[in-house]
Amino acid sequence: MSKPIYTSVAEAEAAFYDALARSDLDAMMTVWSEDDEVVCVHPDTPRLVGLAAVRESWRQLFAGGTRLQVRTSHHVVCQNMLLTIHNVIEHVAVEGEDRLPPPMIATNVYTRGALGWRLVMHHASPAPENPHAPAHGAAHVMH
Repeated sequence: MSKPIYTSVAEAEAAFYDALARSDLDAMMTVWSEDDEVVCVHPDTPRLVGLAAVRESWRQLFAGGTRLQVRTSHHVVCQNMLLTIHNVIEHVAVEGEDRLPPPMIATNVYTRGALGWRLVMHHASPAPENPHAPAHGAAHVMH
């Protein structure tokens, strides 16, 4: 099966969130670059580097059979001809549950190559209770 060509970052990102919502490993992996330097950080987990580790993490996540409903908001985009960075707030709900978990902050990095746009990094982490309020002591946080 040949990989689809994503002619825009919007197409690639829509395919990513669609695969996530359907727990579809094959569809998920069509979005990822085949470069072995890809990186994925799921909430509260260690950093995963390499396509095999990324694939295995999604396989394990999807194996539980949980179906997610994901909506994104507050998009911040930084882009040029070959690289696009999307930072979004993810509102993730588990299908069939009434409880709405706190939102996630996610950064998705895409590169453009011969096969169109592909994901090279996904990093999601829990948002603070009020994601729009300035962090207390932010001046002392170093990255």
